[in-house]
Amino acid sequence: MTTMSTSSSSQSLKIGIVGFGNFGQFLAKTMIKQGHTLTATSRSDYSQLCLQMGIHFFRDVSAFLAADIDVIVLCTSILSLSEVVGSMPLTSLKRPTLFVDVLSVKEHPRELLLRELPEDSDILCTHPMFGPQTANNGWADHTFMYDKVRIRDEATCSSFIQIFATEGCKMVQMSCEEHDRAAAKSQFITHTIGRTLGEMDIQSTPIDTKGFETLVKLKETMMRNSFDLYSGLFVYNRFARQELENLEHAFYKVKETLMIQRSNGEQGHKRTES
Repeated sequence: MTTMSTSSSSQSLKIGIVGFGNFGQFLAKTMIKQGHTLTATSRSDYSQLCLQMGIHFFRDVSAFLAADIDVIVLCTSILSLSEVVGSMPLTSLKRPTLFVDVLSVKEHPRELLLRELPEDSDILCTHPMFGPQTANNGWADHTFMYDKVRIRDEATCSSFIQIFATEGCKMVQMSCEEHDRAAAKSQFITHTIGRTLGEMDIQSTPIDTKGFETLVKLKETMMRNSFDLYSGLFVYNRFARQELENLEHAFYKVKETLMIQRSNGEQGHKRTES
């Protein structure tokens, strides 16, 4: 893993976004602000929104791929990536292109893109560890992870990475395996705790401690995310199952310790009474 800061200037890029949902729109706003030219395609019709944003929207994926694009950013869900990439008529590409994924798991898109994309396509796997909910006021100090999986055009790749460095992101270069191992211990566990608190339906009380207020906020934040995202974090991260088992084991260990303490306390109370 390498933590780095980047201060070099970047060239203006022609960026195409596949999947123009909330996260695609979130990224697009900053990319436009920096002077990059954007196009987009999506299963839903975002033509009016793109018109307002100054983005050329393509309903036809073949026409999108045939356009003069430097970088194609895959902003699909984890669960739909395979279907989306598999249905793209990649023969429509006119020149070597940098493909970037922004999924919350990394080994899955790495393997898929290496298998499906043309040999002359560059691949950059990334994970902006933030989104519209957590970085609505800017990207500064938020983490941007990336792995240069297959890069020949260093200038284009560096210019894309610079988008995030310019906004003040903490730039972390690590392998896709390292990412998934760490994310299973952090992001997946965070989502799991939030989802569990959601199942408990915890609510604020008149006597909340600061710690409990934090838990309520965690629950609310995690429950605003789609279950598809949470499911994807588990299904497509091979390290997640072990962390779920570790969490379950830890819970029962804590419960066991409490039961032992309770039993000891009751026995001590009985001896005192006798």
